[in-house]
Amino acid sequence: MTEIPEHLLKRAQAAREKAAAGSDAAAPSSEASDPRIPQHLLDRSKAARAGGDAGGGVAVAEKAGSVVTAAPASGGVPVGAGPGGHTQRLLTVVKSGSIQEAKGAPVDKVHTWPHLLAVEFVAALACTAFLLIFSWVVNAPLLQAADPNKTPNPSKAPWYFLGLQELLTMFHPMIAGVTLPGVALILLILAPYLDRNPSNKPEDRKFMTTMMTVHLMFWAVLVIIGSFFRGPGFNFTFPWRDGIFFEL
Repeated sequence: MTEIPEHLLKRAQAAREKAAAGSDAAAPSSEASDPRIPQHLLDRSKAARAGGDAGGGVAVAEKAGSVVTAAPASGGVPVGAGPGGHTQRLLTVVKSGSIQEAKGAPVDKVHTWPHLLAVEFVAALACTAFLLIFSWVVNAPLLQAADPNKTPNPSKAPWYFLGLQELLTMFHPMIAGVTLPGVALILLILAPYLDRNPSNKPEDRKFMTTMMTVHLMFWAVLVIIGSFFRGPGFNFTFPWRDGIFFEL
């Protein structure tokens, strides 16, 4: 509800005080001298007061936004009266515009399509173009054709499997090839359910950061040992003393 302007409240209070004091004659001159009151409202007020002087009473209901005048007791209906002989004067000014201001709440999420997938598609095209140009310009370091009568010593797996080959030198094949990799995969699968923190900041994801760092460092150490610290017979050796037995 819009608040009643202060000047209208003061004007209504002054009118009630004058009516209580019996100064009915002063009201028309006061209202007539006010240029802010339209002429048709002044005429309606004079007609209502004339009907009240003929035997009617004026009852003012103190409601927010309106003044209610009762019908005259003599049966005459004031000018502009509504059903039941009541008249109302609107004392408030309704401002134009929307009653409720609509504000959109900021969100930190976007749709997967097209925002995310479009960027990933462009990145995939860029990586493909780079690999195509790189493989066209740079020759791959291929070895000679394999000889089935001559087994290389040491015989090493590709670098991304050297971690598993290094585990085979320390544990039973069942443990090194099935148990330890299986436990690592299960922990990685359960990681999103163990840490439900939605933050992307590393300081807020200490558990996940620690878990991933330990996993990467453990695997990186195994790959480095298998690549540079294993010689003929896959025996431990020092690369600065016996050389490096590793080829891409």
